[in-house]
Amino acid sequence: MQIPSPVERAALAERAVRTRSIRRLWALPGTRLGVVSHPARLSHRLFLAWRYWWQAHLFDCIVDAQMRHPEAERTWLARKMARASLIRNGFKRTNSYYDDMAWWGLALQRGNDVLETSVSVEPIIRACRGAIRPESVVPWRVGDDFLNAPANGPVAIMLARAGYRDEAVRITDWIAKNLMLGSGLVADGVVASQEGPRLDATVYTYCQGVVLGAELEVMGPESPRRIADLVSATWRHLSDSDGVLTGQGGGDGGLFAGILARYLTLVVNRLQGNDDTRQLAVHMVRSSAEAAWRNAAKDADGLPSFGPEWSQPAQTPERNRWTTERDLSVQLSGWMLMEAAAALSA
Repeated sequence: MQIPSPVERAALAERAVRTRSIRRLWALPGTRLGVVSHPARLSHRLFLAWRYWWQAHLFDCIVDAQMRHPEAERTWLARKMARASLIRNGFKRTNSYYDDMAWWGLALQRGNDVLETSVSVEPIIRACRGAIRPESVVPWRVGDDFLNAPANGPVAIMLARAGYRDEAVRITDWIAKNLMLGSGLVADGVVASQEGPRLDATVYTYCQGVVLGAELEVMGPESPRRIADLVSATWRHLSDSDGVLTGQGGGDGGLFAGILARYLTLVVNRLQGNDDTRQLAVHMVRSSAEAAWRNAAKDADGLPSFGPEWSQPAQTPERNRWTTERDLSVQLSGWMLMEAAAALSA
């Protein structure tokens, strides 16, 4: 049996998500959203729960697929997703969480560039710029004192891409000064208070990814060193002996490793003059993709279902019992990884 190429694997991952999980919002014509489980719970089929930021990553995966192999249908799909997400979010692009907003901002920026969707990102950019505190960073959510990497990483990337490089540089400098652990990894964040900042040293894979992405966008004098150090720390602490990235369960955590893989691939494609760092990033993405594909469950339709831990066999999703493989986040992460590996093969 012929082994699918990285490009073929990405196409199969795309087909799996698109056929199983993308539906009209409330049967409204001209809309599409991702159902957040498969087989789906009733509340998910009705979009009573819809996971605002998961939809942004679904949109981003569609952009990845378009870059791999352009098809006019994806522009049609992206426009319907942009419309549906606006409707489902109460006819606005913003919400109370700056990380959520920034993920949609990034997805829409890429959609405008690659799919020519022409969706305004300005409401999100305005909300995030308006939330920048004296520390030069945004809080996790409106009215909060938690200043974290999951919000500030994507906000910095979005602002840099929109031309607000100075704000983005200040964010990356703050992260380098306040969130770097002795291990070389990025901590989750700090709680600001009158008694001084209190560090939350929890480590998440996607924090490393978004900080890599932010440094790539601003590319200041310290950025090449910071990127090299962070890629090395990621390899030492967040991958196994084969270089396979570690997972962080289902739910929101299902997206984390895929996000890291996306930005490791950007390191490979955009970092100049550091072959050792680039090769380390290549190794982690390719090893992860091989493991995830080898361990994926094959459903009755012959398409893959990825597991939350790419180094372990995935379970076949079933309607009568809950497994993390049913989460759209987990399947999007696998699709993201396959697109990352396909981009490296190109």
